[in-house]
Amino acid sequence: MRRVNYRILLRKEPEGGYTVTVPTLPGCVTFGGTIEEAIAMAKEAIELYLEDLTERGEEIPTEEDTLEYTLTVEAHA
Repeated sequence: MRRVNYRILLRKEPEGGYTVTVPTLPGCVTFGGTIEEAIAMAKEAIELYLEDLTERGEEIPTEEDTLEYTLTVEAHA
């Protein structure tokens, strides 16, 4: 079994808790009440997502060739 790293994004929700998305795995979204819970839920969601891909014989996506940038732009409100 190989190890694969995935970037996760946590978004704080106005009603509380955190929504987590995994950009490399479309549709892989979960939620946790705290940051720690959200991270644990993300790990579980990723594992289930990869298990499903494997069962269907699909390729497991990686972030090996992914570049990440943060852009700052003017937002005129």
